[in-house]
Amino acid sequence: MKNMKKNKTLRSTKINGLPWILPAFVFVVGIIYYSILYTFRLSTLDWNGIDPIQTKVGISNYTKALFSDWVFWTAIKNTIVYFILTFVIQNFLGFIFAAILHTKVKFATLHKCLIFIPTILAPATMAPVFRLMFSPQGILQGIFDTLHLGITVDWLAKPNSALFILMIVAIWEFTGMSFILYYAAMSQIDKEILEASRLDGAGNFRTLLSIVLPNCKGTTVSLAMLGIIGALKTFDIPYLITTGGPNHATEFLGTYIYRQGIRQAHLGYAAAISVMLLVLAFCGAILINRLNKGDER
Repeated sequence: MKNMKKNKTLRSTKINGLPWILPAFVFVVGIIYYSILYTFRLSTLDWNGIDPIQTKVGISNYTKALFSDWVFWTAIKNTIVYFILTFVIQNFLGFIFAAILHTKVKFATLHKCLIFIPTILAPATMAPVFRLMFSPQGILQGIFDTLHLGITVDWLAKPNSALFILMIVAIWEFTGMSFILYYAAMSQIDKEILEASRLDGAGNFRTLLSIVLPNCKGTTVSLAMLGIIGALKTFDIPYLITTGGPNHATEFLGTYIYRQGIRQAHLGYAAAISVMLLVLAFCGAILINRLNKGDER
């Protein structure tokens, strides 16, 4: 009897729990995965998204991107450079800021707010400010002219410097995210370990390098995964500031997909690039996870 009552309880629990997970299940399977499969289907077509005629081209969209489209490879190169530099600099700054604010600093709450505020600002509101700042008639040019430095601010118009300007904007915007995650990770470190290191004669720099940094490894791995995925789907900052120019010097996969799919109406080709973007993001996340597990061993 007890077993029968137990089985009935388990069945009723399963039935009662189904309505709670059903909306999420429908959303994930019915929208996200369906969209991925539909995008993959579109990637095998030559279609502008409007005409009723859809021409099947197989994998030719993929071969075109991989073997004959230099803009696609420029976008890949820009993404790699963008990820490496922004990841290293913004996480270094976030780690240093978090370590400093874990000491006795006056107005610590104010400093935390100032560091984190750029993260919550919408890029659409800040992009015109940066465009004006780095334009030849902008704020920086006015300062340089006042100081008679003889510097011309036309960096957004030069292929060699435009990408680095976007990196500066991204570092300014996302350092707050790195800071807040490192700050939370440092708060979880046992204070007795820090006190023991000081009793052993370790200085601040040695404690930071040998104890604090290894204990923040999980946060660094998480930020690396977020950084890879974020770099691959970067769109708002380059599109709003440079629109991918000059001469595709700031082209990313996100801006190139928009250019091909919306502005040039090559929907099948844009879908193929989207599928490759998804594969790259998935492989990048797996690689970071594997490297992290290898280090733990």
